Amino acid sequence: MVTINISNARNELYKIADSCIKYNDVVNISTKAGNVVMMSEEDYKNLIESLYLAGVPGVYEDIEKVVNTPTSEFIKEAPWK
Repeated sequence: MVTINISNARNELYKIADSCIKYNDVVNISTKAGNVVMMSEEDYKNLIESLYLAGVPGVYEDIEKVVNTPTSEFIKEAPWK
């Protein structure tokens, strides 16, 4: 994560926004009152969805089970062969 102060962020706002959108950069913008984080809307929505799914009982275990399942179990012979 890149950190930039608010004055430089103001001067480079379009470049920062473009970088967040194109390259999925996350930028920490520091101010005297505290910090803010800038990221693309797509990344933000994905983060919120991931947090939601992580809170649903059993979802993490189901995902872990699928990740550890050999690919051969997902490949089925075509019916015409």
